[in-house]
Formats: sequence, structure tokens, C-alpha cells
Amino acid sequence: MILQALKEYYDRKAADPDSDIAPEGWERKEIPFIIVLDHDGNLIQIEDTRESEGKKKRAKTFLVPQAVKKTSGIAANLLWDVAGYVFGVDNKGNRERALNQKKAFINRLTNELGDIKVVQTIVNFLNNVTEDRLLKESCWEEIVETNPNLSFRMNTDSHLVCQDPDVISKISLNAKNTVDDNVGVCLMTGKNAKIKVLHTSIKGVYGAQSAGANIVSFNLDAFKSYGKVQGLNAPVGTEAEFSYTTALNTLLGKDSKQRLSIGDASTVFWSEKQTSFESDFSFFFKEPDKDNPDAGTERVKALFESVNSGAYRDDDSNTRFYILGLSPNAARIAIRFWHFGTISEYATRIRQYFEDFSIIKPPKEPKYYSIWRILVNIATQDKSENIPPNLAGEFMRSILDGAPYPATLLQAALRRIRSDTVNRVKPVRAALIKAYLNRYYRFYPNQNIKEVKMELDVSQPSIGYQLGRLFATLEKIQEEANPGINATIRERFYGTACTTPVTVFTNLLRLKNHHLAKMDNRGRVVNFERLLGEIMGNLNDFPAHLDLHEQGRFAIGYYHQRQAFFTKSENIAIELK
Repeated sequence: MILQALKEYYDRKAADPDSDIAPEGWERKEIPFIIVLDHDGNLIQIEDTRESEGKKKRAKTFLVPQAVKKTSGIAANLLWDVAGYVFGVDNKGNRERALNQKKAFINRLTNELGDIKVVQTIVNFLNNVTEDRLLKESCWEEIVETNPNLSFRMNTDSHLVCQDPDVISKISLNAKNTVDDNVGVCLMTGKNAKIKVLHTSIKGVYGAQSAGANIVSFNLDAFKSYGKVQGLNAPVGTEAEFSYTTALNTLLGKDSKQRLSIGDASTVFWSEKQTSFESDFSFFFKEPDKDNPDAGTERVKALFESVNSGAYRDDDSNTRFYILGLSPNAARIAIRFWHFGTISEYATRIRQYFEDFSIIKPPKEPKYYSIWRILVNIATQDKSENIPPNLAGEFMRSILDGAPYPATLLQAALRRIRSDTVNRVKPVRAALIKAYLNRYYRFYPNQNIKEVKMELDVSQPSIGYQLGRLFATLEKIQEEANPGINATIRERFYGTACTTPVTVFTNLLRLKNHHLAKMDNRGRVVNFERLLGEIMGNLNDFPAHLDLHEQGRFAIGYYHQRQAFFTKSENIAIELK
């Protein structure tokens, strides 16, 4: 199903004349340096195609013949390759191998394209060029050191030699005339076809080998059956293999707008036909762009408006949509998650995700949180490298399936709140806990449990919520009685108060009498006492222990009450009901 869906995406893009996806037998490759020759085979210059992109330089991308599968042996590409193959550059201390690489590069040109005049010119150049001539090029030292990709262009042409009409025609003819004994039924198409033995490497998966890795791969005897080798164990036709690997490499490309990172999973997505939802999907989950921070907000607004029409923007709500999460697994790529459904289904579930996370927050907070921001705020030391690797995938799966969020999400949030003595309940953490609890009880209803609201709810029956409100009020009293205090009860007692309330609240209530006595504004004292009375009226006793869900409500009660203190009116008086 995954490979078939990728092939359908390739077929869709290949049929689009405005698409830049590579045709069969070709690929788009970054070529930093181009060797420019005259028609006598003389070197005119080595052209640097790189352009500044921030602090780095980025090479231009060109359409070139598809690369061969590189192994421990020697295998040259056609009309382009790294400097080690083109010039026999040796930067690894193995001069003999370097010379054999150059020989293989020239032999392939001669054997496959040797009757084309422009290719003969290239071969003549490679056989006769001297190191002294190459040293005159300002970029030569960098080429020797970095071993970049190189290709060729004639000085009278604007295109690479590999795009010469005679070259293209010859490459196509050679492909048709190739004899292959590995013919069988393709598992993707169900048709007889030449079977691909070694599948093209997939590049761009975060954490995978830089040379790429494979989804379909058999490199140990334990994976094989009936004496078949490598890709013959899962027969995929050469055309189908090219389609799915090219589609996936395109989706994972540096310039792709249809990919995002979720934890350790590189996630790609596409629809069966071009849609606005496909273009906007990443904005729902990624960090806002610095150049246009409101772009994501605009997409989310469109998502909420879709509830009125039943479709996202002008899309057909029944259009199929696919989401694929990949992560590295040694020399292979593991499928972390795979989802497919209609645009309408995913629009509804993602809209529910944003509704779950809606909570009152300070003006400077982002209106919507990216998945990265949510997860990094529950990771140890608020560092992205400390995000549990499986948590991101489970979280994303819950959003896309419309299922309860993983329990590990709540546990991680509570642990981080207890360990973060300075910030404790940040808005993003409060939003996460609210989302978790409300979604949990939506799936497992309990008549004794009331949904957590966006803002302060004085009638919330939860003991944990009311204790959180009480703790926030006692902290506020301490702050106003001791202006400029360095550390409040939040730093010292929050962890104990939210887990074993009975051990601390009696002392904290006794301590607040001392703080109220220090306050000169008697009106503030009266308002505080009225608020304390309202909260205590909701409590019969201080429990010995709060379970995880009540600890979560404690955090939200604390957060809601703190936000209520910092409204524009700066008035803590409440309306008793």
C-alpha cells in the first residue's frame, strides 16, 4: 500500500507539465562545479554553481542520469560523479583505487556513449588534462579536499552535456536494449516486468546514513528465502521501483514543502491530487517561519472555517490523503507510522487537536503551538535532544487517528513541572494537560468528571483543581506581602503540594496568616480572605495522595488561578455563585 501510493504520487507529478520531478532513468542532483570545455577538448574554466544561502553555500540542482548503486566496489555514474571518479582525485591515501575509479568513469562513457562527438571530446579531455592545468583553477584545492559532484558543459551551450539531445536519445535507447534475466511479477503492479535487484537509496531521513538507506533491502541470509538474492525476495519492477524511490526522495528533498520532522521521525505527506490541504499541512504542526510567523495561524483559521463547508478551502473533502513517518534503523529505514484517509477526516481530527489545546494564555504566547514546542517543553532541560524518541510518533498518531493521547505525554509533563522550579506550569504545559484529560474522558466518559475549561472554572468539582487554585492564591498572598521576594512557595513546595497535599497545606495556610498581617491594603486582605473562603468551601479535607489525573488538574487549577490574577483589571475579587 505504501509503495503503491508513492508510485501514484509519482505518476501524478510526472503527468503535470509544471512539475520538476525527474523522468524515468534520471534524477535531480546538486552539482557544485561544472567543467566547461571548448569543442577541441580544452578546459575553459571550472564553474562554481553555488550561491549563498544564509551562512552556507548551496549548489544548483541539475537533471542528470540516475546514479548507480554505490557499494564497496567501483561503479561510475554517467557524465557526472564525484571528483574521485572524474579526475581520479585521491584524498584517502589509495592512489590505485582512485586511478581505477577514473578508468571506470571513462570506460562507461566510451562503452555507452562513445559514438557521440561531444562525449568523445570529454573523453579526450580526461585522458590529456594535466594536474598543472587544473591547479590554475581557483577552486581546485577545494575540489581535492571536498570531493564534490562534477559534470560537464560545452562553452557554446547553456545546458549540461548530459542534456544534449543526442545523449538523451542514446541513453533512452540503451535502457530499452538492456537484457535482464530477472523477470517476474511485480508486487506493486501485478504485471510481468524486469525486477530491480538493488533499490535506489532513500536520502533525507533524519539520522540515517548520509549515503541513504533502503525500505526494501535484503543483505543477510536470514532475510532471504528459496535461494533468492537481495531484491528478488520482494520483486518490484524497475519502473515501479524508480517511481516510488523518486517520489519519496522528492518528498524528502531539501526544498520539499511536504515534509516535517516530528521527534526522530521524518514525516512526508501527499494527496491523490493537488490540493490546498497538501500545501498547508506542514503549517499545522511546524514552528512558525521567522519571516512570516502568521502564516500558520492563517492556515489554522481556514481549518476552523472548514467546519462550515465540510471541506478544507476549495478541496474535495473525499480526496485521499497519505501521511508517512520514517526513522533510521541501521542501514534501513523503519516505517514509524502510516496513515491514510480523506481530507475531511484529517481536517476534522486536526481541528479537534487545536480545540483540545485551546487555553487562556498571556498575550505574547503563540496562538497555536507546534508539536516541537509542545514536546520540547516536557523534555528534560527543555532540550529537543531529550525528547523521548517514541513519544513524538505516538503523539502524532493520536492526533491523526483522533485517539486518546499517550499516557506517557501526561507523565512527562508532570515530571517536567515538578523538576522545573523556576517556571513550573508554563502555558504550553497547561494546554497539554488540559488536552490530554479532556480527550481521555471523551473516550472514557465518567459522570463524576467535569471537562476542564479554557479559563478559570470556580465550579470545577475536582479536588486537585481546587487545591491548585488554593496553592496559586497562597503564592500570590506571599508575593504581595513580600515585594521582590526571590523564591516563593512555588519553588519549595509545589512538588509536594500536588502529590501529597496533606503534608504541606496545613503549614501553608498557617503561614498565610503571617503574610496577610503584613499587608497594608486592607481591601486586598478582605478580597484574599473571600477568595480563600470560596476555594476552601469546595474542599472537605486535604487528601493524602493525588493520582496522576488529579495532579494534572492541580497544575491547571494553579495555572488558571494565576492567569486570573493577571487580568487587565488586576482585581482578584470573584463573583460568588
